[in-house]
Amino acid sequence: MITTDMEASPKPKSKILIIGGGFGGIRSALKLSRTADYEVTLISNLSTFAYYPQFYHSATGGSRSESAIPLSDILGRTKVKLVKDVIVGISPDDHIVTSIDGQTTYSYDELIMALGSVTNYFGIKGLKDFSYDIKSIESAERFKLHLHEQLLSEHIPDLNYVVVGGGPTGIELAGSLGQYLTRITKLHKLEPRGFQIELVEAAPRLLPRSPEAMSRKVQRQLEAQGVKVITNTGVKAETAEALEMAGQSIATRTVVWTAGTSTNPFYYANGAYFQLAKNGKVMVSDHLEARDHVYVIGDNASTPYAGMAQTALHDADFVASDIMRTHRGQPRPIYGAKLPASVIPVGQHWAAAEWRGLRFYGFIGYIFRRAADLNGYAYIESWPQAIKVWLQESRHEDDCSICASPHASAE
Repeated sequence: MITTDMEASPKPKSKILIIGGGFGGIRSALKLSRTADYEVTLISNLSTFAYYPQFYHSATGGSRSESAIPLSDILGRTKVKLVKDVIVGISPDDHIVTSIDGQTTYSYDELIMALGSVTNYFGIKGLKDFSYDIKSIESAERFKLHLHEQLLSEHIPDLNYVVVGGGPTGIELAGSLGQYLTRITKLHKLEPRGFQIELVEAAPRLLPRSPEAMSRKVQRQLEAQGVKVITNTGVKAETAEALEMAGQSIATRTVVWTAGTSTNPFYYANGAYFQLAKNGKVMVSDHLEARDHVYVIGDNASTPYAGMAQTALHDADFVASDIMRTHRGQPRPIYGAKLPASVIPVGQHWAAAEWRGLRFYGFIGYIFRRAADLNGYAYIESWPQAIKVWLQESRHEDDCSICASPHASAE
């Protein structure tokens, strides 16, 4: 039998390049790698996947493994090629992106930009120098280390612990911080001096994007736990010893900033190739393309509900489907935003949840949150591995020599 060269040569695989190892990047890589038609490469500047919903818990004594999962563990059994690098440039006409070294380039047929947002201090004097954040596992651990070093060096907790930002992250941290401080103070055999936890929000109420009833419930729960809620108050500056706000000053050396994020600097640095909306996010088409063959998903896309983990997962599933359907010559779907469920834990075994117009509070809300976390892990890992990580919730993890002692007890 005689075969032609066309019949003998296999069809080359399409090169799918994904930038970013967060929810959107991992999910799209997993979906596309299941098809033999694609050669999938994922580039991340980190070696771990960050599970942001549990950062507040890792920052207050929870296990690091809840929040930081090695990318090699997630992608090790797939056909995805994992590259650790920082991408700083793009040439859409040539279908290449450029590494931070200025020399290394990566080519693509389809590019998925799944970069995360960055912390925005809004130019407020002193915040970048003196405040803490829990935007990454490293910054969460830096904050936790500060709490322990304060007890070790000064033998007393701070007078005031201030969390700025009345969104989900600020509420979650403020709700868990008091119990954690009480626990480690006892482990250090110190008097639990009357420290105060304050949650500061510039808007008239907490959770300004959520229903007012939910906002009120959450504030009452925080106050029941001893958190002082300060609303309608903007931050003016921070020094090493105080947080300056409109009309008042709080003596503190522990401020956690959770109040602002902005679009990844990559899009500003490559502004000739991307159109930005008034809010700074990247304008995308009905197929989530910023340009032909260049998709932008997750935090930086100018779509409803951008910035939430569930939105990044939804975007990833959509783009994977769009690429597959395009390559098969099938009609392309039109992107539709999907309202994510909102589940906010406030202290131990209490959460406020809203899903499809229904609201749950208290222990039922907490169960809803636990189910959401399990489902979140399962989006990026196998079910057995997802369950293994999910079960780490009750595990305490501290690097402090006193608190990490096997004989330590807060009883």
